[in-house]
Amino acid sequence: MPQPEPVQVVKQRRDAALKALVAGVPYIRFLDITFDRRGDELTGVLHFSDRVIGNPTLPAIHGGVTAAFLEVTSIITLSWAYLWPDIESGEIDLTDVTPETMPRLPKTIDFTVDYLRTGLPRDAYARATVNRQGRRYASVRAEAWQDNKDRLFAQATGHFLMPGKRGG
Repeated sequence: MPQPEPVQVVKQRRDAALKALVAGVPYIRFLDITFDRRGDELTGVLHFSDRVIGNPTLPAIHGGVTAAFLEVTSIITLSWAYLWPDIESGEIDLTDVTPETMPRLPKTIDFTVDYLRTGLPRDAYARATVNRQGRRYASVRAEAWQDNKDRLFAQATGHFLMPGKRGG
């Protein structure tokens, strides 16, 4: 019976794949969104800065930034779920994990955002749940909060066209 891989190797492969996935989208860097990974679960973090403020009188996070944050979190989570079997099986080669070697990202078909309350001038967090993922189509729900996960400030539902096989 073969020995399981050391946990450090598995963690490095997961981290390298997530880093390459995120690095392939310059808009994620522009908005200063990062992802916290715990096993197969991702939490998007929108780091607060004055440039995400839409209404300086309140001040409030711009609605477009909120929508983009939820959409980015949905797409990265969906891509992560799509890649997870390859990451875990070791089919993703650590020596060749770059944005160019990662699969294309899912394309948004439609995305609906519900703004539940004002996004305050502080960091925001989001998680997406894949409701359905087939070979060609996926449905995702995303939720965003700030200080309390039970007090969402926005939620969204999106439908995505899935990319072809890796490298295709």
